[in-house]
Amino acid sequence: MADGPVRRIVLVGMMASGKSAVGEELARRLGWTHVDLDREIEAFDGRRIPDIFAAEGEAAFRRMEAEATGRIAGRESIVLSPGGGWITQPALLDALGPGTLSVWLRVSPEEAVRRAAEAPGERPLLAEADPLAAIRRLLSAREALYARADLHLDTDARGVGSIVDDIERHIRSLEAGGPPSR
Repeated sequence: MADGPVRRIVLVGMMASGKSAVGEELARRLGWTHVDLDREIEAFDGRRIPDIFAAEGEAAFRRMEAEATGRIAGRESIVLSPGGGWITQPALLDALGPGTLSVWLRVSPEEAVRRAAEAPGERPLLAEADPLAAIRRLLSAREALYARADLHLDTDARGVGSIVDDIERHIRSLEAGGPPSR
């Protein structure tokens, strides 16, 4: 929970939950910087995420996520959109520092698979015969970690603007001393 004013926002959730699109629009509205952690890793490493997974595996990628988070930890006026598995390293959320508002963008497994199919080859953890079963396994393993977020928002059948409106309302409520919502 953001103690005091919100100085940074991190969007967590499954792949294809809308973290990048929501993060970009939220940052634009707030006049902040959007940091897509996967793009940061790609720029730093010089390879695409699927290539990193293929060459070095998930464990190496998770180390790169932790290093990238360390490089941006403590920065203010940012909206961070990490990958779906970022939350499997819970210390990374704490490393962002006080004033961080975490938002879980919830997506159904069916919708996540539908959205992911729009960018084939970009989701290494879905590269198996039954992507829906893969998503369900991942969600089952991660759901309790996502649920630690300060704000929970469903994204199925919702536009980016509507989701960003909800986050902005939540921030205004916090600033006014209102009760936090889930």
